[in-house]
Amino acid sequence: MRRQDVKARLAEGVSLETHISANPSNTKEWIVFFKKNAGRSFFLVDDQEQVESFADLNLLIAELSAMGLKIAEVHF
Repeated sequence: MRRQDVKARLAEGVSLETHISANPSNTKEWIVFFKKNAGRSFFLVDDQEQVESFADLNLLIAELSAMGLKIAEVHF
């Protein structure tokens, strides 16, 4: 799910359960996935549909906040 899709879903009132996890291919980076109702999950991806990864957890949380998200669960 791209950033603009996240913003659009939140504007529609859709609830997204947000999870932050260590990137399995590089444990020094973080990735984000969203769980929607009905058990579907989506990764945060860029415009080329590649999973976005973040080296700094604090910057990642700031990005999520800027998208309008209020709560995220961190798994480490």
